[in-house]
Amino acid sequence: MCLKHLEQSDGKRELYRIFFYDCPPLGKKVHHPFTGKAVDFSRTPTAAWRTALHQQLRSLRKVALRLGYLNDRTGQWKVRPAKLKALLAGKITLSQLAEADLVYEVVQKGVDMRIGLDIAAMAFKRQVDQIILVAGDSDFVPAAKLARREGIDFVLDPMWATIREDLHEHIDGLRSVFARPTSDKTADRSQTGNLPSSPRPGQEATPSGGEQASGPPGV
Repeated sequence: MCLKHLEQSDGKRELYRIFFYDCPPLGKKVHHPFTGKAVDFSRTPTAAWRTALHQQLRSLRKVALRLGYLNDRTGQWKVRPAKLKALLAGKITLSQLAEADLVYEVVQKGVDMRIGLDIAAMAFKRQVDQIILVAGDSDFVPAAKLARREGIDFVLDPMWATIREDLHEHIDGLRSVFARPTSDKTADRSQTGNLPSSPRPGQEATPSGGEQASGPPGV
């Protein structure tokens, strides 16, 4: 997907580097509040998949892996949104909640800071003339403002997600390059290449709040 951004109307651009932002998987054990069973998040399919993904990214040319961290000190069990909505509406009771209806949430930290520092460094050092950010939230605005003040063409790829109208004033362009999915089940999977397949849903730790992970390429 990132390499498709190099193909533009005025010709093909030269890639400086792809920066991929994430955090290591949660590696702690906690007890499920319903069953009392110990849950080792370091042994979940998501942890194995994320570790394999990071290892492969480190071996790729012109790819820089930037890792934040999960603040496991503030981790807590929460009822999944759909079940919580039904619970508050009186459609179900606490006794009807199942083990899978709870998810362990942790806050991801340090990612936005790394994105901002990398964007600032590339802008101030004139290493690039265009930055393409692949992200689905608005935490990028301060970094985008800085880059644009330094004369950098700042393009956002929200992966077809709808962005707020006021965000348009902070970017120079909006472009999603992969085929627009008609539904979650028919999303285009042609961009995964040889990267590990995503695990099936299960009992996993879910990063939430704080800073969200994204993978913007510097072009």
